[in-house]
Amino acid sequence: MYELLRANAEPLSRILTVECGKPLSEAVGEINYSASYFKWFAEEGRRTYGDVIPPPISHRRVLVLKSPIGVCGIITPWNFPMAMIARKVAPALVTGCSMVIKPAHATPLSALALAQIAEEAGVPQGVLNVVTTLKYVKDVGNELCENKMIRKLSFTGSTNMGMHLSKLCASTLKRMSLELGGNAPFIVFDDADVDSAVEGAMVSKFRNSGQTCVCANRFYIHRKVYDEFLSKFTDKVKKLKIGHGFHKGVHIGPLITDDALSKVEAHVKDAVQQVIFSFVHLISSSSSSLGAEVVTGGKRANVEGFEKGAFYQPTILTKTSSFCLLSKEETFGPVAPIFQFDNDEEVLQLANDTDAGLASYFYTKNAKRLFNVAEKLEYGMVGINTGLISSEVAPFGGVKYSGTGREGSKYGIDDYLDIKYKIEISFYTFIKKSILNFVLQKMTLFQFHLNKIYFDCSWSLFFSSMLCHLEYPF
Repeated sequence: MYELLRANAEPLSRILTVECGKPLSEAVGEINYSASYFKWFAEEGRRTYGDVIPPPISHRRVLVLKSPIGVCGIITPWNFPMAMIARKVAPALVTGCSMVIKPAHATPLSALALAQIAEEAGVPQGVLNVVTTLKYVKDVGNELCENKMIRKLSFTGSTNMGMHLSKLCASTLKRMSLELGGNAPFIVFDDADVDSAVEGAMVSKFRNSGQTCVCANRFYIHRKVYDEFLSKFTDKVKKLKIGHGFHKGVHIGPLITDDALSKVEAHVKDAVQQVIFSFVHLISSSSSSLGAEVVTGGKRANVEGFEKGAFYQPTILTKTSSFCLLSKEETFGPVAPIFQFDNDEEVLQLANDTDAGLASYFYTKNAKRLFNVAEKLEYGMVGINTGLISSEVAPFGGVKYSGTGREGSKYGIDDYLDIKYKIEISFYTFIKKSILNFVLQKMTLFQFHLNKIYFDCSWSLFFSSMLCHLEYPF
């Protein structure tokens, strides 16, 4: 699988760009990222070790074994239509589980292409199955959740849908892996390397046009470096090129649907028109504006030849209220609201003030702050001085309303395995007792036919030699 994905990276990446609109360079990166999961889990599959536990009773052994959980249901999103499937399929295959995959109805071709790759790689028919549907999405989802033959469901998508699927899976007590929505804070402290922070912000915010579950959704910049960060960040954002993913030099492609575009517009409009402010913001603001200020962007983008496309300008907003939708919800678009803060306690409270707990980021040079902030951020993943956190070797997943379970790394393989233990009597103890019982039975049978003295001497010697041999069998 790894070799075939790498060998077919060009046609597969073109399928990705056609389906979800991301720039071709990003699509190539996704194919290589997808392939890395098959390589990693192929190696990690050798290390699904069992265990031997010291027993509480002598002459016994407690053995712990791992076995495939069984048929897995897999439901994936549209924003990474190849990588999200690979991250779930690779551990399922290596542990011996078959699977039924329902890709997002907006991006079915990538899933079908992966199925073709699997067939060419020699995966037996019936092991990796893909069900595409637009009309029967609900029916397929219900079947994956409620069918007793499906022993595990892995889902990546919205928090609301994850909660709904959890209720359906409860009827059959399925094991679940849920990677749900995020609301990632991006924090820049006063001692941070601002240039590095700006680079990380660009990668985290605008990859896939801001349509990633781990992209920065709220930017908290310390007041001392606020102006410097905003100036450098704005300069880079203004240079981003919008257009079709196949066109050279494009950084920002279209959003996935018109509904997604409308949501981004609604979030920006809500922030600009927001009239609820904290007392501190009113005192510190020198502007007469009652809402957020648009530094750059803030509206639909007109791309020549694609006038009806779902393009939105990369946007930066300042003086944004903490009560607006941009602060409370996952925007899933190229919009960066920027907030100021004065101290660590304040920004930690703001960063954790959300039900989501998937990804978070912060920049600092202070070693003490590094450990303190990382521990206090209520998120499953923390990027420290980096805007990229995804890797096949790391456990991907969130806390709170952002899901359960982990994908990738040695921790991700356990979700596809059942654990059972066996307790058994020691082999030599068993043989020893069996032979002793046999000897005693023979002694009883022949004691009436042998001279008592001869019996006592010969059988006692035999009995002693047998005990000695069983005590030291080698």
